[in-house]
Amino acid sequence: MTKNILVIGGTRFIGRLLVQRLLRAGHRVTIATRGYAPDPFGGSIQRIRTDRRNEPGMRKLADAGPFDIVYDQMCYSPLDAAIAVRSFAGKVGRYVMTSTVDAYRVLGFHARPDGVRLLETDLAVEAQPIDTAYPWHDPRRATECYVSGKVQAEAYLARDGSLPLVTPRLAHVLGGPEDFTGRLAHYVELARAGAVLPYSNEDAAVSFMTAHAAADFLFWTGMQSFTGPVNAACDGALSAAGLYRRVGEVLETAVKTRRVTPPEAPGRLSPFDLPGAMVMDTSRARALGYRFGHTDEWLDHTIRQHDLTFV
Repeated sequence: MTKNILVIGGTRFIGRLLVQRLLRAGHRVTIATRGYAPDPFGGSIQRIRTDRRNEPGMRKLADAGPFDIVYDQMCYSPLDAAIAVRSFAGKVGRYVMTSTVDAYRVLGFHARPDGVRLLETDLAVEAQPIDTAYPWHDPRRATECYVSGKVQAEAYLARDGSLPLVTPRLAHVLGGPEDFTGRLAHYVELARAGAVLPYSNEDAAVSFMTAHAAADFLFWTGMQSFTGPVNAACDGALSAAGLYRRVGEVLETAVKTRRVTPPEAPGRLSPFDLPGAMVMDTSRARALGYRFGHTDEWLDHTIRQHDLTFV
């Protein structure tokens, strides 16, 4: 059945891949864009130019519906969530707000028994405090407030309850050269330079997935009827040190690591470096009928995509 779908943030990386999947499935797609980033979709989609943080523009966007599904890739704070509620309440069949594994950082990095992974219910999102005075839309604070902004956006939407909400919490995404974050590229460049990687904890594994897997899961999620948070990750979590050694193996380059004690602040030493494990349990998604792959199926190829000697 053809659906009328809005994607907020559909011109880059995961959002672009999601739009491609929606179009291949025969759905009518509208993207909300500020008009800064080009897209390859030509006349196959509708475009509405607006700023996600401009409430009058978002209300006009909602009035262009009704939409069966809204995918909100750009909800980064409780202010953004409030705009979504005031714009789309009663006007959308399903609201998919993309969240992140990083939301679990608010729980801290205390030791967990071996094999115990993060469940959706471990984060009591509705109980999280919401800071209405913080300057969420100050671009100079975008990095420092990313985690708290995502958590508080989830909290606002869950407490309000007026949107038919699902919040996929995506694992860290590792992509090829199109990955603008440069996180996997960082490890490849270090390996080629023969640099030593400092790390906090050998056992601090984190969950990963590819951009294609993320887009596939978002597509599937939009077509279902369940609500609430749902974890999304491939099996085969790795620590920062483990990822660096894997890069060395793939590139056939000897790499060296050095443990730093006491541990640095999360992410200070390198991307994905954490003082403790942050691995998601995906049993809810499996119970709902979705199966994720394993990092062994794609990681080596993705690493090679960043290696200039492979091109």
